[in-house]
Formats: sequence, structure tokens, C-alpha cells
Amino acid sequence: MAHPAHLVACGFGSGLSPRAPGTVGTLFGWLSFALLRPYMSDFELLGFIVVCFVGGVLAVHKTGIDLGVVDHGSIVWDEIVPFWLVLLFCPQHWLWQTTAFCLFRFFDISKPQPARYFDEQVKNGFGVMTDDLVAAGYTVLVLAILRFVLA
Repeated sequence: MAHPAHLVACGFGSGLSPRAPGTVGTLFGWLSFALLRPYMSDFELLGFIVVCFVGGVLAVHKTGIDLGVVDHGSIVWDEIVPFWLVLLFCPQHWLWQTTAFCLFRFFDISKPQPARYFDEQVKNGFGVMTDDLVAAGYTVLVLAILRFVLA
């Protein structure tokens, strides 16, 4: 935490969890989204997410270099920001958000293509952030299908 980029990349400490730091980081994302949401319109929140993604690419890259591991387990900003995007498109009900959380973790862990490509081939901050962005895309897609089927 000696550098501001490390603070961001490690999810303000949530990535330092000794167990399941990615899951803890995603939980931090869920909680922080609930705190941010009342103060921003959808458009403002989307802009904030874009800025956090771009800044995250830089912070994650710097932290990965400094730690000597591109996608170190303590780096969780790549879980937080894409999960904010999922929550932006998710109905504001605890059951939908819990489903979104479980789906996001599933896709983040299983890394279906093209997430696997970014995880294995793009060894920099962009690759680390983008593989989780792909997981977010799959999550939003499945949620949309569920909403359609249940309507």
C-alpha cells in the first residue's frame, strides 16, 4: 500500500483478504456500489465506471509490475469495476443482485473465451481488467435472458 496505485488495485485493502480475495473484492464492489448509487444518475455512474476502468488499467499494471506478478491475487480492482457495471444493468432487488454476484464469480473463475485469451495472452493491466469485463458481459447477458424468460 506504499503507492496510491496499489491502494486502488488492491481494492482499498479488500484484496488483502487471506481467503478468496477475488470474492471479497467483488463483495466490496457490491457494497461500494450501494453507497455510490444514490449520488449518481445512470449516465454519471457509467462515466465513473469508464474512468475507473481506464485508471484501473494503469493502477493494476503498476501494481502487477511492483509485485512481480501481473495478476497477483491481491489485485481486485478488476473484480470491483466490472461488477459495478453488472449492478448498473441489474434490477435493484437483492435476489437479482445475489444472482448477479454468483454468475459474475462463476464467469470470473471459469474464464470462458474471450476472457481466457485476455487472462492468458495479454499480460498487462489491460488484460487483467478486460478478462473481468468479459465476465461482466456474460453475467449481464445471462441476467437479460433470465428477465426475458421470467417476464
